[in-house]
Amino acid sequence: MHEKCPNCLSVRIGKNNYGKKTAGMVGSSAGAYGGFSAATAGARAGAALGIVAGPVGATVGGIGGAVIGALLGGATGASAGVILGDVLDDRVLDNYRCLDCGYFFSVDSDSPDDIR
Repeated sequence: MHEKCPNCLSVRIGKNNYGKKTAGMVGSSAGAYGGFSAATAGARAGAALGIVAGPVGATVGGIGGAVIGALLGGATGASAGVILGDVLDDRVLDNYRCLDCGYFFSVDSDSPDDIR
């Protein structure tokens, strides 16, 4: 890491990643709820259209579909949340913390060191 603290010029710098953590958690929760809701609605429709496998098969399939939908939705939501949180950390929040003096700061992404 080539960042230096603008307050004390220390090179001992840490990252907070508050945006990434928070947005990942919110995205995971929202995705799990959305996936569960969609899977539950699909299971209800499937059970209403045809109970070919019998009531037990429709129930087990509905519960399994809801659980799988919640897991997949949660994973997708978490991924989207982490990407959004990473952008927030880099562009909006003071994501860096000096481990020597405790100063919080952000790094200018247009600095000559970052141009590749």
